[in-house]
Amino acid sequence: MSTPIPQPPGIPLLGNIFDIVPSDTWSSLKKLWEKYGEIFKITVFGQQIVFIGSVALCEEICDPKRFRKYVGGPIVEIRYAVHASLFTAFEDESIWGVHHRIIAPHLTTSAVGDLFDEVRDCASELTTKWRGLDENNKVVAIEELNRLDIETTTLCFYGKKLNNITGPPNPMIAAMDGGTGEAIMRPTRPRFINWLFYQSKFHRDTAAMRKYASDCLEHRKANPTDRKDLLSVFMNAKDPETGSGLNDEQVIDEIVTMPIGSSTAPCAVSTAIYYLLQNPSCIPKARAEIDAVIGSGPFNHAHLDKLPYCTGIMRETMRLCAPAPGFNIEPLPGTKGPVLLAGGKYSVPANQTMIIVLHGVNRDPAVFEDPEAFKPERMVGDAYEKLPEGAKKWFGNGKRQCIGRHYAWMWNMVTLVSLIREVDFEMVDPSYKLAQQGWFNVRPVGFEIKVKPRAK
Repeated sequence: MSTPIPQPPGIPLLGNIFDIVPSDTWSSLKKLWEKYGEIFKITVFGQQIVFIGSVALCEEICDPKRFRKYVGGPIVEIRYAVHASLFTAFEDESIWGVHHRIIAPHLTTSAVGDLFDEVRDCASELTTKWRGLDENNKVVAIEELNRLDIETTTLCFYGKKLNNITGPPNPMIAAMDGGTGEAIMRPTRPRFINWLFYQSKFHRDTAAMRKYASDCLEHRKANPTDRKDLLSVFMNAKDPETGSGLNDEQVIDEIVTMPIGSSTAPCAVSTAIYYLLQNPSCIPKARAEIDAVIGSGPFNHAHLDKLPYCTGIMRETMRLCAPAPGFNIEPLPGTKGPVLLAGGKYSVPANQTMIIVLHGVNRDPAVFEDPEAFKPERMVGDAYEKLPEGAKKWFGNGKRQCIGRHYAWMWNMVTLVSLIREVDFEMVDPSYKLAQQGWFNVRPVGFEIKVKPRAK
């Protein structure tokens, strides 16, 4: 007989509605994981949701022979902005396969390596800006890195400079934050409340996101080029199976989707800066490695594979901060219930939605000794290779994992290495403790730093 899945006590009819703060869902789930552990559930208005918080269970429900991505809730809501894109298409929509076969070959490790110089040069714009600030500066790291992210993504993928690293922030940044935040909130409210009080703002944010995309598309049409970037693929490539391509509306859908996905990267790097300042002995180790490998010459793509300690810093940051905080899973269609988990210890219905809470998975004490400690060494070499696959799900799972993961990882590494190499940091408030908030991504809140040229 299976063990009952733990659940906080609820109230009649409403269930556990007060156990989750809709505007800060992931912090609520963090608290529930700390209380209940590897698996727990809530019920809201009669709907049951199961949450997974251990490496073993995460690995089990990531088995594509038994489970698949669940497209529901906030992901359905953001379809208002991007329709059936790579991120939001339902499993039974053939358009996902068409788009994936067209786009995926151009986002492989080798393909994104060709973008290295542009990623590095954008990062150099930011380090130059920071090194030129006066000594009384206060930098909100996530805001600056958000600017760098949209600048780099727009240049690398769509061939257009925004000049928002030193100029005003591009409206796309605020529109993405507002649009994705509203997509998280909408399933928690009655439809008429969404329509009456929130629809106009959601519409404005959607219009701003699609205007950004339309501007990129129209810029390319007005300025033809032989540049072989992602926008060229969106506009011209054909699916090898069906011969279909993307129409202009679908091109705009995918132009919007890519920055929404890449917005997790600045969350990761800004949090890496925090962990480095909390663990200052890591900084000279990283700099010694960078100086030995890169020296005083230009930073190039070949250097990335020669920086294992810096790689460990980034992996350990991804473990602890989980910038993409979770993903949804369901049993495959046709599965007979009940579905047994953990060798029959737990059971769930055949149509059960499950959400992986990476904050918990990545702190599983069965896998990570002293799980709250920041230890880059555990993410290097054999120690990393021996970790179970369920402990490495930062970019999702299976065929629906983040299609831009190789680009995002390169952006993270190039940006982190460039900042460590060129800039000294200190906290504006030395007593600051990491606070995170977010929706489709989670980012540091209230984290300010002072920056200056690296002392050599």
